[in-house]
Amino acid sequence: MDDTDKEYPEFRLRLPGGGPEARGRLLTEKGTNGSQKFVVLAGSPARPEVVPSFPVRMPSSYRLRRRLIDEGVITESVRWPGWLEATRDVECNSPSAAAEILVGRSANGWLEWKSVDGHPLSDYLDQVWWGPNRAWLVRGSNVSGLDLVRRLWLPEGLVTLQARHLRQVVDQGISKDRLRAVVEEDYASTATYNQKVQMVEELHMFLSRMRPGDTMCTISGGSLYVGKITGEVERTASEGGRSDLRRPVDWAEAGHAYEDLPETLQQKLSAQHDVVDLTSVKDLIDGLGISDEDLIEEAEAADRDPTLELPALTARRELELPQPTEELAAELLVHDASWLREVRDLLWDERQLVFYGPPGTGKTYLALKLAEFLGGGPEQVKLVQFHPSYAYEDFFEGFRPQEDPQTREVAFRLTAGPLRELADLASREGNRHIPHFLVIDEINRANLAKVFGELYFLLEYRNKSVRLTYSGDDFALPPNLFVIGTMNTADRSIALVDAAMRRRFAFVELSPRTEPTSGLLRRWLAREGRGAEPADLLDALNARVADADFRIGPSYLMKKGVYREGGLERTWRTKILPLLEEHHYGEGLDVERRYGVAALRESLG
Repeated sequence: MDDTDKEYPEFRLRLPGGGPEARGRLLTEKGTNGSQKFVVLAGSPARPEVVPSFPVRMPSSYRLRRRLIDEGVITESVRWPGWLEATRDVECNSPSAAAEILVGRSANGWLEWKSVDGHPLSDYLDQVWWGPNRAWLVRGSNVSGLDLVRRLWLPEGLVTLQARHLRQVVDQGISKDRLRAVVEEDYASTATYNQKVQMVEELHMFLSRMRPGDTMCTISGGSLYVGKITGEVERTASEGGRSDLRRPVDWAEAGHAYEDLPETLQQKLSAQHDVVDLTSVKDLIDGLGISDEDLIEEAEAADRDPTLELPALTARRELELPQPTEELAAELLVHDASWLREVRDLLWDERQLVFYGPPGTGKTYLALKLAEFLGGGPEQVKLVQFHPSYAYEDFFEGFRPQEDPQTREVAFRLTAGPLRELADLASREGNRHIPHFLVIDEINRANLAKVFGELYFLLEYRNKSVRLTYSGDDFALPPNLFVIGTMNTADRSIALVDAAMRRRFAFVELSPRTEPTSGLLRRWLAREGRGAEPADLLDALNARVADADFRIGPSYLMKKGVYREGGLERTWRTKILPLLEEHHYGEGLDVERRYGVAALRESLG
């Protein structure tokens, strides 16, 4: 049936706070913005006030409401004291505009107008894609050299897509499979294979997945512009085929400065495609330019359940790293809580940090405990250990052989590594304000350029995304993902770490020559009620080791077995002296005579 032959039922809109019910009808005729018009019937009630965000979010509907009130078309109601009332039919450009002039706030008329039996207006439209409204980015600032955003989209209330060679018979709602065949034929000699694959994805989103009520975004001149799709796809001939496919959009008048946008939103906007699904950050977009108080008032005006947290408020909840306490310093036997706070500040500023030092200085233990404290528990912490054969495919993602449990056949499947798993967990809605930590033990034992690949870029530019090597997805490191590495300087000197890693990580030394490591063993012995001799012996030993990278950390002497009968001498002989023998290999030095327990005790008198 042609749209002009359709008959729609009468729709109702319940005003907030258990208020009276407005009535309206959907027309087949289209308004100036391309949406189907909607008539608010005479006698429909209207809310007497508007929410503070209404003039900012929907300026055109706000101006229409003000004009109708000034002209006496909407006036004080006699039938419903305390409410306003339409004295005659009011024709609006879209169902959303009709709802907005009545409720005094931003509204999705496609869902809020309902038939007598409770079905939303959108159920009566021909559309393929169902479910909640989504958010989209369409780029238009450089289409064959022209900025269509300022030249066409904002002035005329449109969003468009190039379709120069696409046949005219391709309609809204086409399946991706049919569209793939059409693009393959129509662009056979004018586009590469990869271009055609991407074109199918973008055309399908524009033709079949977008729908009235969805949020639309675009970028021009360093600003993000936000609007709402108000109608269906239209096909028209345009200059150079730059804007053949069009959808009407009600754009907000003012843009938002790109550099002021939340980092998570900047990541999504940096994806290098002409059409991008932004639904995962729709709540952030919905709250742009609106204060918390205005969002709450808007929700109350929409009769939302006050016990439920607002998605827009949840999305903007600030990420925080708690300040280390004196109790944590005492638990970790750190000499001063201010040292832990400095480490916390380095993590907050850099997002990546490395503890480096000789063996036995407690680097891994401290990294894990600190991560658990800052992240709120072990559930937010993942540990991996690097080694010489560790690769990008192990760390992030790659194809690995897996057996199908039904057919028992083995095939290579794309498998996520620990970083991808943790990043996906940290970026879930509801998790974005919770710190997550990846602890990389022995970070300098792997070929870091090989392991990190293109992720090296993301460590420094957290507000950007990159195209992944295997999956082809656009990926960004979540702002709430922190990395703590440990580096054994006796295994490979820190001097060998390349400049790229130095620039991306803060480095914190844990050395027997400085606190918090130098006095760690004495504090532990005091807490355990033991004598100070092991600490005296360790200090005497390290005083004889000229190379700071080979001094011995206190962890070797912080185990119960050391304090059984003969345990100190046994630990010294089997754990500590072999390290020093390796250090002095080929020098002909008598390690026992220089570093043995007996020699050190004699030097201590």
